[in-house]
Amino acid sequence: MSRREAARIFGINRRTVEKMLRFSIPPGYRRDKAIRRPKLDAFTGIIDEILEADKLVPKKQRHTSKRIFERLRDEHRFAGGITIVKDYVFATKQRQREMFVPLSHPPGHAQADFGEALAIIGGVERKIHFLVMHLPHSDACFLKAYPAETTEAFCDAHVAAFVFFGGIPLSILYDNTRIAVARILGDGQRKRTRVFSELVSHYLFEDRFGRPGKGNDKGKVEGTVGYTRRNFMVPMAHALAYPNALQALHFLIQWPAPDHAAQLVENRTDELDGNCYEVLAPAAEILAEKHPLAATLALRAMIEFTLGAARSKRYRHAARHLLECDNLARQANDFGAIEAHDAFVARLKTKHGRKQSFWQLVH
Repeated sequence: MSRREAARIFGINRRTVEKMLRFSIPPGYRRDKAIRRPKLDAFTGIIDEILEADKLVPKKQRHTSKRIFERLRDEHRFAGGITIVKDYVFATKQRQREMFVPLSHPPGHAQADFGEALAIIGGVERKIHFLVMHLPHSDACFLKAYPAETTEAFCDAHVAAFVFFGGIPLSILYDNTRIAVARILGDGQRKRTRVFSELVSHYLFEDRFGRPGKGNDKGKVEGTVGYTRRNFMVPMAHALAYPNALQALHFLIQWPAPDHAAQLVENRTDELDGNCYEVLAPAAEILAEKHPLAATLALRAMIEFTLGAARSKRYRHAARHLLECDNLARQANDFGAIEAHDAFVARLKTKHGRKQSFWQLVH
């Protein structure tokens, strides 16, 4: 079918048919000639110089469109109106603005950043520093808080995040923190710190860095830091009163604040899930030195879960924990209202006496 025939059948102009064949989507209005500004064209160079010079001064001290118009009128005898000056300044600034496009986040890539907040730890209000690692594709995130933004905290948070995610990201995007970047070279390349180089070499992920001072380069994790602060730390977080006792215990042990961890264990024993041995076992080990009663309660929680659920593969660990409780009972001066060790063992024998494979390990 010819263009003439198509125009006749569809009742449109032949030029419209030509445009439809030339463009996959309608191109919209297209200007054939540049805009002519008879009164302004001679002064656009002066305006451009003023706007360029403004980049070197504070934002609050830069020229407004009105001020540029006044200078053109008073210093250069500009005879036009303020409207054409304002239109030109607006269009020029729009062209100079940083542009953004929707981001696509392929799976397996992460962003990381530190945030700060106030929290109450051991009854004292203090600043905490928490590292957030975010996987933008799935929106999975991990965070862990520390007393300070140190190299040790940075590395420990990475190890904990990799365990939490069950793998290592292909790449991680950072800001230019001094923990990771020793120096930014002239060509924009980053010279890594020694510790960060060792971290990257060990886990074999690609390190990427945003532009200095441009938080929007890693907007996902920046948003997660803000979300964490607004939703988890308002009102101010109180470690001992945190709803999840095990998470609070893990935090206090890692902080470290063993005195308050012991207080939490003794006050919230019923909330300790004995199946979470990855939290309770290291907590019991740390508390054993100065807080034998709290360590005993943590060990008992794991023992009772193992026997109650008949987890025979864990019997050897439960037997070891019971022997540890016996040793700790000699250090505890007073059990107070808490069940004494002999009474606890007697109760276990009454309830689980038929589990011979366990008791054989104890004796």
